[in-house]
Amino acid sequence: MSETNRLCVEPRLARPDDFYQALMDLHRDLDPGRSAQANAQLILLLANHVGDEAVLEEAIAIVRGNVAAGPEPAPPA
Repeated sequence: MSETNRLCVEPRLARPDDFYQALMDLHRDLDPGRSAQANAQLILLLANHVGDEAVLEEAIAIVRGNVAAGPEPAPPA
């Protein structure tokens, strides 16, 4: 896999806090089902934008590894 077909994991957002706030705003006032639907739509839109299956598979593998190795999520309040 060439370097251009690798997932970039270095920080690239100029204003990451603003992006995080936009994500939180996306989910504000949504019930869990609609929040999951919003996440799925966002993931599919961004995956289409990336358009490189090898990069997307690498991202999936990284996330799976991180989630599988991490602590159990807290139950909803």
